[in-house]
This record gives sequence, structure tokens and C-alpha cells, in this order.
Amino acid sequence: MPLRFTLRQLEYFVAVGEAGSISAASEGLNVSSPSISAAISQLEAEFGLDLFVRKHAQGLSLTKAGQRLMEQSNVVLRESDMLGNLAGEISGNVQGPLSVGCLTTFAQMVLPRLRRVFVGNYPEVRFQQAELNQTEIFSLIRRADIDVAMSYDLDIPVDLEFIPLLELPPYVVVNENHPLAHKVEVEIEDLIDHPMVLLDLPHSGEYFLSFFTEAGIKPKIAERTRDMAVMRSLVANGFGYSIANVRPLNDLSPDGQMLYFLPIAGDVRPMTMGLVLAKGANVTSTVQAFIEHCQEMVADNQLPAIRSIKE
Repeated sequence: MPLRFTLRQLEYFVAVGEAGSISAASEGLNVSSPSISAAISQLEAEFGLDLFVRKHAQGLSLTKAGQRLMEQSNVVLRESDMLGNLAGEISGNVQGPLSVGCLTTFAQMVLPRLRRVFVGNYPEVRFQQAELNQTEIFSLIRRADIDVAMSYDLDIPVDLEFIPLLELPPYVVVNENHPLAHKVEVEIEDLIDHPMVLLDLPHSGEYFLSFFTEAGIKPKIAERTRDMAVMRSLVANGFGYSIANVRPLNDLSPDGQMLYFLPIAGDVRPMTMGLVLAKGANVTSTVQAFIEHCQEMVADNQLPAIRSIKE
């Protein structure tokens, strides 16, 4: 007799295998623990195999049979998604899974709004998001773990494609007591005697430091962070100035202090926010719909959390 199981059961099985416990899988899937436990028991009965070793203090671990079946289950689930994508292509419907990465620098300010409007327009899309640095974005796109990502045009490899959306010039951010706070604009040379809080993300950090290299001077890096909010708070509390390209809607640090945003004088290269995807990839109707959605949102000025330094 043929085996009888559902894709949903396989999805629950894979989630438990990756999470190591039913409770963690339940939280990640937003599905009740009893439902997941029942699905695992049904699969074990159908296959006639123990898929997990139950360890009361340490959760669940896959048996050797479970490991092999989980590998094949991932294949089956991927093939199922491909069938859904094919059906969407044939019917012209925008549906199925969509995995979107976003650079951590602006993920909190851009992606939730883009996502909310998109899934409102296309409710049959199963949207997943991940906040990543530039190196992680390149890696996950190459492995097809994400379909598309929002990032900057920094060191885009030749095997990836970049679709520009919005040009963002760099600015200097200082607190209200900083000696440069009331300047109309700042020369890079004006910064040489002041401590710097470097937003030190892969590729982004090199971009900010390139301004000093081109001017033939060396910045005084006092602090380094990979978190935009932490950078803003460090600046607000007098640990130095910083340089960034994304200016949030309000001019307050996370702890409520006033910040000043100063254009950089001269010919300094802006960063361009855009979409990264695999070059030559077979773009599904769902991915294409997301690309067009992002372009329309930017064209209609529907990203209010990001504004020009000149405003």
C-alpha cells in the first residue's frame, strides 16, 4: 500500500528536526504543540520508524533514519514549492513562498512597511524575511535560501544582479553639543580632530572609511558597532560623530536625545538602496511582483521612514 502523509506533516517534522524541540517548532510555526506532536506520531506510524530520540532534559534529536528522512523531506517540500510556483506562472497568479532578505542597517525602517502592503495585495504569498549583513545576503542568494534581498550597491559580485531603487547620500550625525552641530555642511577634513563611532558592518564600514582614504587622512575611531540604533545612542551620548546613509523619520536617538544630520561637502559617493538577486535566475511571477512593488513604493514616496538629508 502507498504511504499516506501530508506536506503539512513533513513541514512540522522538518521544523522539529531543525529546532530540536516541539515547543520551539511550535513557536516558530505559530502552531500548537499538540498538533505538531500528533503529526510526528502519525509520520512515525506511517513510516514504521522512530524519527526522534526523546531526551527529557535536552529535547529531541533525530535518529539516523530521521536524519535521512528529513533530508528527503526537504527535497519534497522544495519540489512542492516549485510546483506552486509553476502553477502561479501558468495561471498568472502571484502565490507561494517568497523569502526576502534585508540589510540590517535599514530593515526595521523599510521592510515591515513594504511587506505589509505587499501581502495585503497578494494574500496567497507566504512571505518570510531575514535581517542580514551584506556578506550573508550574497551567500544566501547564491545558495537559493532567499529569493531576493534589499541592500546597497556595495561590492556586488559579478554573479549577482542589482536593481537600483533609491540613492542615499552620506551624512555626518552628531549630538547637539558637538562642535560641528550647527554647521550647514561638513568637510571630511573637519572631522580629523574628533572621535568617530564607526558603523562597522561588512562592506559598509569600508565604504565610510573610503572618504578619509580619498582625503589622505585617518579618522580617530573611538567606538565600533554593527547596530544602527546603538550607533545613534553612542553619538547622542557624546562618544563621537558617525557617518551613515539612512536618515530615519525622526531626529532622536533611541534614548530620546536630539541628533543633528549634516551633509558632507564635496564629491562623495552616495550609496544606492536596491534589490539583489541571482544573475540569470528564473524570476518567478511572485519575485517579479515584489520587485515591481518595491519600485512603485519608492516612486510614490511610500517609504516615510527614510528621508533625504536635504529635508
